[in-house]
Amino acid sequence: MLALIPSTDTDTFVTLAEVAAPVPAPGEILIDVEAFSLNRPDFLYLSMPGFNWRVGIDYVGTVAVASKDGIGPALGDRVLVHSPGGGGGAQKVVAPAASAMQIPSEVDSVVAAALPLAGLVAWRMIQQAKVGKGTRVLVTGATGGVGHFAVEMAIAAGADVVALARPQDDYTGLERFGAIVVHDLASVEGAFDVILESIGGKILTEALLKIKKSGLVLWFGAASGQPATIDFFSPFPDHSSFKLHHFVYGEVEGADDGQDIAQLLDLVSAGKLHPAVTTVQDWRNTDAILSLIRDGRLTGKAVMTVSTGG
Repeated sequence: MLALIPSTDTDTFVTLAEVAAPVPAPGEILIDVEAFSLNRPDFLYLSMPGFNWRVGIDYVGTVAVASKDGIGPALGDRVLVHSPGGGGGAQKVVAPAASAMQIPSEVDSVVAAALPLAGLVAWRMIQQAKVGKGTRVLVTGATGGVGHFAVEMAIAAGADVVALARPQDDYTGLERFGAIVVHDLASVEGAFDVILESIGGKILTEALLKIKKSGLVLWFGAASGQPATIDFFSPFPDHSSFKLHHFVYGEVEGADDGQDIAQLLDLVSAGKLHPAVTTVQDWRNTDAILSLIRDGRLTGKAVMTVSTGG
């Protein structure tokens, strides 16, 4: 079978190669992969020297071999898998039967593939920050996969949301949700109860000037690739306090991936959550999309469709 593996060519990230087909162990299923999404960690891990990363943290497919012990989905079921260890960028994948979520018939496979990682990050940040009615929230990188989800979820919770987006990006969806879209933080008046920050560099530095006393900043990314300079005194001449937390979605106490993904699928099925799938391409174009992620030129989510013929 074919799978995407790290490239030995320094000018590319991945290449399609013939590899041995996986064989499911007890408690596992074999999935014929239909589509997988690309996430920023795919680019980051592939950029690490000697790190043998296979893309595909989130993928969708059909059960080709069900679990022999009767656990999980049945033969022919359409399923969604969230695999923090990657590997979904292949024609066939084995997965723990208990981790494969059946996809409601109302949810398209491409949409489902875009959901887990970005959706989990946004969902858990909104919960951890206790965003609710009247909470004033700033979301940076708002046209990204996580940012788009975070804006919609915060508004659904009753928050007043300001979304920071680049002027060249398509931010009309954010406005339809009810967000106020801005292109720089200098023009934003007032302070925020919660800031969800994913850019790093000078944006993080500027965002901290906008936090209320005792406010919460959840920093979950550094898309700019630049370090931030934080002066804990100049922005706060009265020495008022705030909380700055490096947010990691997999370290939220008590969180359950299966339960949370099921909740996200239900919201999508009910038309209450809308993944921003902006790019759908054949998986042979994966390297080009990873280059867009590297250069910060991809908005929304990119989903790659897997062709059985290569």
